[in-house]
Amino acid sequence: MTEGDFVPFERKMRAAGVMEAAIAAFRHNYEALCRQETGLIPEGSIRPAEDLAVFAPGQGGFDPELLAQAVVIKLNGGLGTSMGLQKVKSVLEVRPGVNFLDLIVRQVMNLREASGSRVRLLLMNSFSTSGDTLDYLQKHAEGGFADPSEVELMQNQVPKIDEATLAPVEWPANPSHEWCPPGHGDLYPALVGSGWLDRLLAAGVKYAFVSNSDNLGAVLEPGLLKHFADSGAPFLMEVTRRTPADRKGGHLAVRADDGRLLLREVAQCPDGDLEAFQDIGCHRYFNTNSIWLRLDLLKDRLAECGGVLPLPMIRNRKTVDPRDKNSTPVIQLEVAMGAAIECFEGSQAIEVPRSRFAPVKSSADLFALRSDAYDIGADGRVELVAARQGRPPVVVLDDSYKLVDAIESLGNPSLAECGELRVEGPLRFAEGVVLRGKVAFSSPAGEIRTVAAGTYVDGVFPL
Repeated sequence: MTEGDFVPFERKMRAAGVMEAAIAAFRHNYEALCRQETGLIPEGSIRPAEDLAVFAPGQGGFDPELLAQAVVIKLNGGLGTSMGLQKVKSVLEVRPGVNFLDLIVRQVMNLREASGSRVRLLLMNSFSTSGDTLDYLQKHAEGGFADPSEVELMQNQVPKIDEATLAPVEWPANPSHEWCPPGHGDLYPALVGSGWLDRLLAAGVKYAFVSNSDNLGAVLEPGLLKHFADSGAPFLMEVTRRTPADRKGGHLAVRADDGRLLLREVAQCPDGDLEAFQDIGCHRYFNTNSIWLRLDLLKDRLAECGGVLPLPMIRNRKTVDPRDKNSTPVIQLEVAMGAAIECFEGSQAIEVPRSRFAPVKSSADLFALRSDAYDIGADGRVELVAARQGRPPVVVLDDSYKLVDAIESLGNPSLAECGELRVEGPLRFAEGVVLRGKVAFSSPAGEIRTVAAGTYVDGVFPL
């Protein structure tokens, strides 16, 4: 790569108003691409993570002084297009009249009331979600959540790269397709470039808890905050045990040559190592994408690195128009937020209960979350009912239920004692349906069939 190779990217990004910190981070990744780095992490270069500390709710205690030094950062850049949404996912209702944003605000308000401190909330929005989010938050203006200067951290955008030329791709038919999100690892340049890092530190905010807005199990837990503060670590990743459903998710590992913790995503796994990647008996912990940061130590590390954390580059091959597989092949460079675990000396990971990981990635996830298998507390916490002993119900819906609209008329059967539910074909559950154990329902194509009120236990029930 010559100095001039990056000039077109720099010019394009500045013209679009991209932050200088994000331009520098993208340059770091582009240079790695030009050096033909793959970003791959072979199985032979790592060993499994073992002997992690374990956190149980109630541990650690409640320290209002620490809460006064904390900020909750929610990654809120997703539109939920895979679920048929054309708006920010966090406005999806979990209960009638209550959506993700309502619960996030309720959680922060509860922390404020309990501690007597103004615990801060930042929403990391994208250009696609900012308008919807800020419009909805007018409902919570009284709590100070409607002012974008107080609650919004904007995600950056980066150019897609023409795979053949390694130049910025051009797509005049729809110039918006020339850009892509840089992954949630953009958190770090966004904090710096927006001025929020310095602003938080100046206000005495030292600790950040970061999680996805669609993970309603991820609440700032005062006991975990105290654990993190007492540890003195610069970075703490929450992990939980992998199950067969998590085989494709990024896992925690230890780099063999220096003993540092690292995160390996499936896109960083060589094809020949995929079986080892998916071995949940070997690599037992997956990243919940909930992390804790010491903001003062983040600032120090950025200064040491020239303003850019050396996050491993993830190279994704796509087409410039995601709906047109015959359009120009492109490379999208992304970085993962959790990958920063290897950028800090003394980073740690902690095993947390599965209850802290309840993401909504599909209509099936939402269907389960809306059921009586989950309780929603006055403090905004979303938790599995006690009888489930921390095990969420497995819900598998056929492709006809992929979009959110399709589950609105499906009904609300009791899943409190249901281990697994499978639905095939057009049907709806009448009021008073109780499901227990492992059950499956199938209906022939055509007219919608009704599952009559009653209790259904362990079996396949054709209609």
